[in-house]
Amino acid sequence: MLSHLLIKNYALIEQLELSPDAHLNIVTGETGAGKSIMLGALGLLLGNRADVKTLYNETEKCIIEGTFAMEGFYVKNIFDEEELDFENPCLIRREIAPSGKSRAFINDTPVTLETLRKITSQLMDIHSQHDSIQLGSNEYQLTIVDTYAQCHDKLVEYQDKYRTYKKLQDAYEQLQAESDQNKKEFDYNSFQLEELVKAKLEANEQELLEQELNILEHAEEVKQRLRTAQAYLNDTEQSVLSILQSTVSNLSPIASYSPEYQQFKDRIQSCLLELKDVSRDIETEEDSIELDSQKIENIQERLDLLYKLQQKHAVKSNGELLEIQAILEEKVSKVLNLSENLAAAKERVDKAFEIATKSAEVLSKARQKVLPEFERRVVGLLVELGMPNATLKISHDTGKLTNDGIDQLNFLFSANKGITPRQLKDVASGGEFSRLMLSIKYVLGDKRSLPTIIFDEIDTGISGEVAIKVGKMMREMAQSLQVIAITHLHQIAGRGTSHFFVYKDNSSSRTVSRMRELKADERIVEIAKMIGGENPSESAIHSAIEILGVSI
Repeated sequence: MLSHLLIKNYALIEQLELSPDAHLNIVTGETGAGKSIMLGALGLLLGNRADVKTLYNETEKCIIEGTFAMEGFYVKNIFDEEELDFENPCLIRREIAPSGKSRAFINDTPVTLETLRKITSQLMDIHSQHDSIQLGSNEYQLTIVDTYAQCHDKLVEYQDKYRTYKKLQDAYEQLQAESDQNKKEFDYNSFQLEELVKAKLEANEQELLEQELNILEHAEEVKQRLRTAQAYLNDTEQSVLSILQSTVSNLSPIASYSPEYQQFKDRIQSCLLELKDVSRDIETEEDSIELDSQKIENIQERLDLLYKLQQKHAVKSNGELLEIQAILEEKVSKVLNLSENLAAAKERVDKAFEIATKSAEVLSKARQKVLPEFERRVVGLLVELGMPNATLKISHDTGKLTNDGIDQLNFLFSANKGITPRQLKDVASGGEFSRLMLSIKYVLGDKRSLPTIIFDEIDTGISGEVAIKVGKMMREMAQSLQVIAITHLHQIAGRGTSHFFVYKDNSSSRTVSRMRELKADERIVEIAKMIGGENPSESAIHSAIEILGVSI
């Protein structure tokens, strides 16, 4: 529950602090004093959109801070899912900078608005006139029924299966689209692939062929220069090898005189051996070179083919051509295996659809099971609230799978005898809407572990005995959860376990909205004013005392 609220620099509020009790908290005050402003601030804690225009002082940041007591409420698992430290009490803060930048914190840890909404939606429920508009939507009606049926786990299980089905369906449709496109390009891709496969490409072939062609085109010069090199090394009396052999022979007699002489001889001997190997290799290479014009022509033809293919595909190497060949093989293979791949993908989609449908049917049965009881309880409360001829019927149909299941609900309502129940927007007045919403919130009260519920003028359009019963219902709800009610009716205000008064302070140059908790004697005066006006009579004061005496 909300144990403390701080609002700073928001709208008409310079700074406001509120510490509601655990039961029924009443908020009253003159119109425009700032009661709804407090709800706007609480809406920021629920993750609503921030607007820099709401800053009281445009040069300072706005701070909304709520402290929540967490005993007895099962929300720790959400903290674990979001990897947040669970602390009791829990401190939730929203800040709006003058620049418009908004930040959110849970126990001083920065969080996204999505995470903020996920957690605070389990801590507070604000009922406003917007809820009455929402009540006409199928999605909101499903939420109400799911809460009453307590089928959250079934819904989560179904939505997991539905997401799997949608993911497989999207993959199948994408595969089908790709296959359709590949079919159109199949002939062209097949021709190009056949051309590349026929070329029998090798990664380093081009470089080796260019090197070989260069040698063959200069074969005569190469052979001549290799023969000359061979002659210098070995074919004359003054050849390099002959001179080195003579040098070794010259040093041999003195090699034993000194290690240095022996080293000279060994080094020259090593050079001699290496050059002999070089000489043999040169001779072998010279013998292998042929003046082969046909081979030159064959290599040129092969290189021309490679250059043509590279130019055609706008690449510069065989390696890139091989990559294109692999891509074409994949595209052609997809088309060739199209029927098999699509059939396998369709089978997966159908299986996932079947699983999701069965899960949706389980969820649907759980929803349908509670509809008669829900209708009966709500109508019973409406009778107590002065609507003896009220009728609520929930029509049910099933349709295609959606994220919420297969159910299509429609709340049909009639407040008057003999009038066929119709859609809420067509038949319900403001006061009827308020009583219907209060009845729905009341029957949901023991179905969800919601710490705090806030009613924003749910007493619209009611008075007298009905107002007394509304106050009684709120008091009963407040036995199991914290209720904060903004009201204009003394019948409801008198039921509160604590009472806060909102007023405008015009003592300075700028109007400020303030709030204070009323003491017992102040409550008598405030409720008397709600009964008899700004200057209440003795009768009004006695009535206030009587109301408070009953409720305290």
